[in-house]
Amino acid sequence: MRRTELLQEVRKMRFEEAYGGWQERRLTQEEAAHGRENGHR
Repeated sequence: MRRTELLQEVRKMRFEEAYGGWQERRLTQEEAAHGRENGHR
């Protein structure tokens, strides 16, 4: 896997984690947008 493909997969995983956290109401929309888990960076 090339570096660009790996980075794209990492971005995709981060998005899926943030979106899932928002859907489960663990994160606010703002926290999800900033990539925060449990309100902390």
